[in-house]
Amino acid sequence: MSDKNFETEAIRNQMERSQFQEHSTPLYLTSSFVFEDAEEMRAAFSEENERNIYSRFSNPNTTEFTDKVVQMEGAEAGYAFATGMAAVFSTFAALLSSGDHIVSARSVFGSTHTLFTKYFPKWQIETSYFDINNPDEIEPLITPATKILYAESPTNPGVDIIDLELLGNIAKKHHLLLVIDNCFATPYIQQPIKFGADLVIHSATKLMDGQGRVLGGVVVGKAELVREIYLFSRNTGPALSPFNAWVLSKSLETLAVRVEKHCENALKVAAYLESHPKIEKVKYPFLSSHPQYEIAKKQMKLGGNIIAVEVKGGLEAGRNFLNALKMCSLSANLGDTRTIVTHPASTTHSKLSAEEQLAAGITPGLVRISVGLEHVEDIIQDIDEALMR
Repeated sequence: MSDKNFETEAIRNQMERSQFQEHSTPLYLTSSFVFEDAEEMRAAFSEENERNIYSRFSNPNTTEFTDKVVQMEGAEAGYAFATGMAAVFSTFAALLSSGDHIVSARSVFGSTHTLFTKYFPKWQIETSYFDINNPDEIEPLITPATKILYAESPTNPGVDIIDLELLGNIAKKHHLLLVIDNCFATPYIQQPIKFGADLVIHSATKLMDGQGRVLGGVVVGKAELVREIYLFSRNTGPALSPFNAWVLSKSLETLAVRVEKHCENALKVAAYLESHPKIEKVKYPFLSSHPQYEIAKKQMKLGGNIIAVEVKGGLEAGRNFLNALKMCSLSANLGDTRTIVTHPASTTHSKLSAEEQLAAGITPGLVRISVGLEHVEDIIQDIDEALMR
């Protein structure tokens, strides 16, 4: 581990300069790399030496991006993907076999839920869900076939928090792999490996990019596990493009300062909404009213930029609120410089049944606010005017 601080590593962790002595990392827009002779090529393909062969396998830009995330999370190794969902799918597909079993928090991203319930069962991989607010449910679900314990914290979209140390202890006790989606927190706020996670997944599309420009994903963790994920991905092809990796690596240089401001704005917006007459309930990890506030304070540096809001009046009131917004964007993305408001029940989690939505804490009136970097008074004004229309 480096003795430099997070912000310094994010900026100064770069690949070696070329003969041109560039200050900023150049783009390596090449599909393949050349060899001096047949022996060097043979050695590279037999993995007797580490070098770039083909950009589906590795590329200087993807390596730099991955190395930064590895450093930030305190991991051993990592691999970068074209999207966050490619990272999720490839991680499970590489490490699981027919007959294996997953124990997962019920509150997961909609596409992850679809993998667990529609696609993995075709390969005889089953999933059992526990309520993130009732971790006592976890151990009774574990069977001899269970291989992975999986969770998001904070969750999407309800920003529930689960005790990562507790999950780490359960995984260790039962010899399970603990996989954590750390997308909402980013490694600046939380490092699940410190609490026992074996692998950490990110959709780099969100706060890592932070400006709604490119797609990307990454998984980091124990080297022997990442090796299996790499070999699977090398053959199946979900690799991150060099251009997107270059953008994301540059974005990580400002991750700390951006996340600090996101969280400062989000806390102010959440506190304002908590006393608003048109709001039924507000959930934000660093509000003392959050059910897992003490756990959040224990494992998170800041509260994140996502607020879950229950608008009084249910589905119709929630839709009216979205339609009345003037500045805030309506989009399925999050973690952007621009504040984004989403209605999960009809968008990101619409493939879940009404019963599944309620079980995951998604009510018809739930609204997810991804607080951006605009001046906080302008964010609050737009939200207030929309609520009062």
